Amino acid sequence: MKEIVGYWGCGNLSESETLLSKVFSKASIGSLQKFSYQFNDCVAEVTGWNFTDNPSINDEDIVKKNNFCQVLLSAAGIYELPDAAIKFESERLILSRDRIGRVPLYWFRQQQIIWFASRLQLLLPVLDSPQVSIPGFYGYNCFSYVPTPLTPIENVFTVPAGCEVVWEINQDSKIENSQTNKIQNRYEWKETKNLIRDETEAVSQLQALLRNSIQRQISNLPNSEVGVFLSGGLDSSVIAALLVEAGVKVKAYALNFGEYGVSELPFAETVAAHLQIPLVKVDATPKRIKSAIIATVKALDLPFGDGVTVPIYLLCEAASKEISVIFNGEGGDQLFAGWTNKPLIAAGIYNSEDFNQQYLRTYHRLYGYETQCFQPQLLSQIENINPEKWITSALNPEFTHNILARLRRASLMLKGAQNIHPRATNLGKAFDLRVRSPFCDLQLAEWSFTLSGELCLQGNTEKYILKRAVESWLPSEIIWREKRGMGVPLNNWCLGELWGEVSKRLNTGILNFEGRYQQDIIIKILAGEIGGQIRQRRIGEVLWLLLMWELWRVEVLGEKAQGKCFDYRLLGSRILQRFGK
Repeated sequence: MKEIVGYWGCGNLSESETLLSKVFSKASIGSLQKFSYQFNDCVAEVTGWNFTDNPSINDEDIVKKNNFCQVLLSAAGIYELPDAAIKFESERLILSRDRIGRVPLYWFRQQQIIWFASRLQLLLPVLDSPQVSIPGFYGYNCFSYVPTPLTPIENVFTVPAGCEVVWEINQDSKIENSQTNKIQNRYEWKETKNLIRDETEAVSQLQALLRNSIQRQISNLPNSEVGVFLSGGLDSSVIAALLVEAGVKVKAYALNFGEYGVSELPFAETVAAHLQIPLVKVDATPKRIKSAIIATVKALDLPFGDGVTVPIYLLCEAASKEISVIFNGEGGDQLFAGWTNKPLIAAGIYNSEDFNQQYLRTYHRLYGYETQCFQPQLLSQIENINPEKWITSALNPEFTHNILARLRRASLMLKGAQNIHPRATNLGKAFDLRVRSPFCDLQLAEWSFTLSGELCLQGNTEKYILKRAVESWLPSEIIWREKRGMGVPLNNWCLGELWGEVSKRLNTGILNFEGRYQQDIIIKILAGEIGGQIRQRRIGEVLWLLLMWELWRVEVLGEKAQGKCFDYRLLGSRILQRFGK
């Protein structure tokens, strides 16, 4: 499966067919496969392309299934392990996603028709005039992604991970109710009562679970080489080691940021040499980043404001020239408490301030600086929106016994399911790559909630039990080194090679015309006037956040970039010298 789009309901079907044809004319369509479904007054039409791996799409099977049929979607191309599903049951439509959240699924209601798609851009031609969702825009600026069930487009929604959205045709041949009471949780991440505290027992079980996950992921591999994105960090190195142990032919791909940032490349080279696998170094210098940024925005589909997206796009581009299946280490941090949790743990224990507020600040975006960032008319539209509502369910202490498990639950539901996993899937799909993430194995994920907190965080050692389980598989300098994120040099990019793009896309005239950001927000960021938390090392992150939004709204949504141009380069060197430029 690559992409899918369709409609269901009992409205004007000829109009819907015309709109579906309009979608095809706007999209780049390969081989099409289509089926229709009808029960009394309810009709559905589903069309997809590159369905060759999905045996569930078969016209001959629809009638035989007693008024039930479904389309399964899988980022990995393993349909025994689906990530999302579209189901037709009698006079019901059910859209569902698994709890990991690797494959997105969007929908909107058009009178008595429900439209759905695996890609947001496929729904744009169906809308009369797509408009930016103000809550979605605000959420993006708080988190660097749009919180579910919102999307950046008004009246278009996404199915949250682990949930299903259900519609029914009533006796009057009408679709019942609105979406607000139709989102149903199908699963909650819960910590078990009887926790594993014995280290030896936990190590043995974890080693078996990791190997079993790999076996499920390689069960339908072609007899050819697979790729692994190798950062040199613990998670991707573990996946590479497991693949080699399983006898799979592996080629690794690692980023080369050149002279910028803190290079992780030497660690990737160490792992590749230890495992005796070839390593491809992918150029991620500023010139390559600049050349790929617009293509990345289009591939992402939604606006994502994290700086790792363009480097991952470049990895996908390089790998797709040689392989069709790529493995990554995504998910390990969420399962084993890999991010620095100590400040949040202290906040939870000592109640130094509201815990949800503290958690919101870990995103280091524009939450708390609204009056310095947004224009008055937009401020009036968001004044009654509380961003805490987007994280409250994930941080609900009802399902966990200790604060570390609570944080791991939140990481799975927020930073994983709403950000890391869907963007990885979309970037892979841009190059027809099947993206496989063994740490996203459901059995492994559920087991992680049987661990006691001290097995995840022991003293200053994060992901302790994972390190103990794999310490014989990899060099000790890889296992026990201090964790660092991908060394994306956003300050260097945004204040260097990409400064022209920043000043072009975020000039005062365009921002004033757009009516969302204050027209002098860039000057405030550079001058350090936004707030105490946005220090020098965060400057690049915030500039990148704004740049990715502006690129998305013009290149994907199709808004015009109008307005008089004020070139920020005219500020001279004084401000840039503050950052060593």
